[in-house]
Amino acid sequence: MIGIMVKAHRVSRGKAQGKALVSKSPISFFGSVNPDTGVIVEKGHELEGETVAGKILIFPIGKGSTGGSFKLYELAYNRKAPKAIINVRADSVIAIGAIISNVPMVDRMEENPIELIQTGDLVEVDADKETVILLKKGVE
Repeated sequence: MIGIMVKAHRVSRGKAQGKALVSKSPISFFGSVNPDTGVIVEKGHELEGETVAGKILIFPIGKGSTGGSFKLYELAYNRKAPKAIINVRADSVIAIGAIISNVPMVDRMEENPIELIQTGDLVEVDADKETVILLKKGVE
């Protein structure tokens, strides 16, 4: 599976490479992620205590209020945003947040990213070319 390229749908332009942080649960940037640190603070979330900063953040879909778009922008302003976002299916709140924050984002991959990619894998997201490449398994 190493070096596998999968087609995806572009949501927000750009290209990034980094370690994956994968959640099977939806994420809200409003109230669930500390905008000053990038740490997930939602009690009971499977990624509670992990930071999204500098990661390729993979999760099924966003949740919560429209304020999440601006919290993602605040994360970017504080240099604590993810390098890129991959959703199974994008929702408008996360999509708008990624666009205004210049965070590359894709969704609707040909394969389920939550099944294909694991936390710690090295991943490249090229939203402009609408591709995701799994470069290396288990980098952590």
